[in-house]
This record gives sequence, structure tokens and C-alpha cells, in this order.
Amino acid sequence: MALIVQKYGGTSVGDVERIKNVARRCLAAQKKGNRVVVVVSAMSGETNRLLKLVSQITERPNEREQDQVVATGEQVSIGLVALAIQGLRGKARSFLGSQVRILTDSTFSKARIKSIDAQNIFRALDRKEIAVIAGFQGIDEEGNVTTLGRGGSDTTAVAVAAALKADACEIYTDVDGVYTCDPSVVPKARKLEKISYEEMLELASAGAKVLQIRSVEFAMKYKVPLWVKSSFSDDPGTLVCQEDESMENVVVSGIAYDKNEAKIAIRGVPDVPGVAAKVFGALDQKSIVVDLIVQNVSVDGRTDLTFTVGKSDFVKARDVVKKLLKQIKAQGMETDDDIAKVSIVGAGMRNHSGVAAKMFQVLAKEGINIQAISTSEIKVSCVIEAKYTELAARALHTAFGLDREEAASVAG
Repeated sequence: MALIVQKYGGTSVGDVERIKNVARRCLAAQKKGNRVVVVVSAMSGETNRLLKLVSQITERPNEREQDQVVATGEQVSIGLVALAIQGLRGKARSFLGSQVRILTDSTFSKARIKSIDAQNIFRALDRKEIAVIAGFQGIDEEGNVTTLGRGGSDTTAVAVAAALKADACEIYTDVDGVYTCDPSVVPKARKLEKISYEEMLELASAGAKVLQIRSVEFAMKYKVPLWVKSSFSDDPGTLVCQEDESMENVVVSGIAYDKNEAKIAIRGVPDVPGVAAKVFGALDQKSIVVDLIVQNVSVDGRTDLTFTVGKSDFVKARDVVKKLLKQIKAQGMETDDDIAKVSIVGAGMRNHSGVAAKMFQVLAKEGINIQAISTSEIKVSCVIEAKYTELAARALHTAFGLDREEAASVAG
């Protein structure tokens, strides 16, 4: 008897008929002899509706109170899914994050999971019930409701699967797997049968919206087999798993882009020890995640320090830097929230030279200027003007052979 954790996103529970479809899928999995745990997001558009209500009350909401509001979306979903399963003569029990005791830290709106008490889940499974758990939410040591940030239901599902030592975690969404790029931007994008945890992690961090980055981190750390499937078809989907030798034969596995970034450049910073530590230490105190960092070569004892943050943190990060300008004796600050990051990802980059050079040549040929560059073992990212995002994605997809049935196995 296998233990399976299924996660259904907002579009999968977007209306009553879709909720009933989820109930049928859960029962079908149970009838195959599996013990089934279901993690559910808020209904499509509900979180945005709740956030809009918050914004109509105040422009700078207290994040604790905001979490109290937005966490209610999942409470509605789990109750409806449990009722739908019962309506089909199945047995189900719904659980809020606090009832499972998904313990998190107290970083409201983007809390991190510390532990999960699985006892209530196992009790439900022993009663032959399908356990329906609210995604996206948890509770801190003081009993405050917390939320895990956008896409947090994926993280809930994988963390629950790890805590239960589940045989598989299936992420059901409105796409039938992981593609070489967003098919709405690159019509020739192909679905991948499998992809390594590391590649998926890099794609997620680069802007691919199929899986939330922390969910992939959990899956990789605890070796949870992770499937990405469509809730509207029986397609086998894409398996996210440990890397094997065949994966290194493909230089680039996917192209990702992210328009949800903003750039802050601190001009004329004294080139002395400790300046960067002050800037990024102050940002860290406000729980602001920094992505790309570029520091220019020092000229006359001064340098420019440029970095990117998510747009949701842009105003907060700008305010932090403004307060620091005099303290660090910088000459000024420039900001730009009309940028995008485009990335190429592939395990094969470890064994092939010239990959970054080829990326730069492709962008140059299209007349696209590169504002910043970041690299890892299996990823190269470039910051460009937002208006060139789709052009860059399509050009790179073609250049690295991803349009074809078989991905290119050489860099040149």
C-alpha cells in the first residue's frame, strides 16, 4: 500500500465542478489501494481578492494581520473538497495548518516551515479517511497564523510528503508537466519526461512558475519523488528526481524568465571593506531576498554596487538603501523596475564549454543589451530590458536546440 500526497492548485479547485473532479481523482487513487493525503490551495483568484481587500484598507498592511486575512482562502477550499469527497460516499477530514501543526518561523507572508506533526494525519489515514490539508499556511510558536508566500501550497505538499515519508508527491496544476519554456511565450516548447532536482531548482529560482522553489528544495533534501501533472487529463506528467547520467548529455534543458524583478544601483560607493556587509545586512534584517549582485571595478577609490530584488520587496528595499546612503557615503542611487531576468539551465553545462558565450552572442544578435550577469554550475542568467523578454526566450530556445524533438548535445 503506497502513501501518496496530492496537491491541487487554485485552478484545479476554481469552481464547484472542478472541486468535484478533484474529489473523484482522490477517491480513484484511494481505490487503487493507496493511502491518500491531499493539499489544497485557495480557489483561483481568491488570494488576490483577499489581498485587494487588504490594500483597500491600507497601503502598508501589518503582515501578521494580512496573513490572518489571506489564510482564509484555503480554509474554504479544504472544507469544500472534504464535502465533495463525502458527497461521493468517500471518507474525508479537513485540517488547517494549525490542526496539523505545521510549525513555521514568524516571518509573516513568507514564513519557513520548521517542523510538521503528522500524528493527526496518520490517525485520519488509519480511519480510511482522505486527509485534506490547507496549503500555504502554518502556525508559529506563539500560535499566530502564518503564510508561506506565493506558491506556498507546493511547499506544504512536499514538506508533508517528507514528514510522512510518502512514496510520491503529485503536484496537480493546469499544465501537464514541466516544459522547456513557457509554452504561451515559446509555442515550440516541449514537455520533459523527467528533470533533475537541481535543474528544476534553478528553473524555479529563474522564474519558471511550475513549482515553487522551496518545494523543490524540500524534495531534493528528503529525496521525495515529485510529479508535475495536469488535473484535467491523465497525462503521466514530468518526474522531478535525482540526476542520472543521461541528463548530462543535454547542454540546456530549459529557458526561464522572470519579469517580477527590480534593480537598485548604488552609485559612487567608497571601495572599502564593510560597505557591502552594511547594505545587505540591512536588507536581510527586513527579510528582503537579493538575487543578482554586481560590483564594478573601483575607479578613484569608488565603485557602483548593483543588485536585484523581487518587485514585491522593491519599495521596502529602496527605503532601506535610502536610509543608508549617507552612512555609507555613497553618491546616489538609481532604480529600475522595468527589467527582466532570462536564464538558461542544464546539467550538461558542467561538461561543455562556450555555453555562456553562445548565450551572449544570441542576445547580441537580437540587439538585446545585457545589464547584469549571474552564473552557477548549471545556469546562466542575464538581466535585460523587460520589453525584450519574449524575444530573448524564443531566440535562446531555438539556438540551444530546444525547438527540436531532441535537445542539442553540443554547445556550438
